[in-house]
Amino acid sequence: MEYRHTQWGYTALPTILFFAVMVPIAAADDDVSVTLNVAMVAFTVVLLAVVLLFSRLEVTVSDGRIVTAFGFGRPHREIELADVTAVRQVRNAWIQGWGIRKITGGWMYNVWGLEAVEVELSTDSVFRIGTNDPENLLAAISLQIKR
Repeated sequence: MEYRHTQWGYTALPTILFFAVMVPIAAADDDVSVTLNVAMVAFTVVLLAVVLLFSRLEVTVSDGRIVTAFGFGRPHREIELADVTAVRQVRNAWIQGWGIRKITGGWMYNVWGLEAVEVELSTDSVFRIGTNDPENLLAAISLQIKR
């Protein structure tokens, strides 16, 4: 059984629209120097790249491993199912945020929302996978580690 799910973050579209409207307005101001315009456009391009990179999270459970990948495949993390000692559904605190985060005892990948599946590893660390499909992800991992 293979599990594959892609979750999209909802912060990308408003951010892109905001900058798509504001940068041309600011650049059209005659009082703004060329240097400031170039810096503003460069900052916007970098920001939009980061927003797009972290706008989706794909989780795959197959071939004896869990693979989580942001954006277009990078950054990503692979976990061997043989290294999983326990798995459970959890709820993140809102303050833990989105993206790649260091959490107590391990790391978290989250693109949107508070629901997650926490994977406990044989290294005594945890890896939390934020998802809007926690029940199916938990079932897929549980089924694979019981084999």
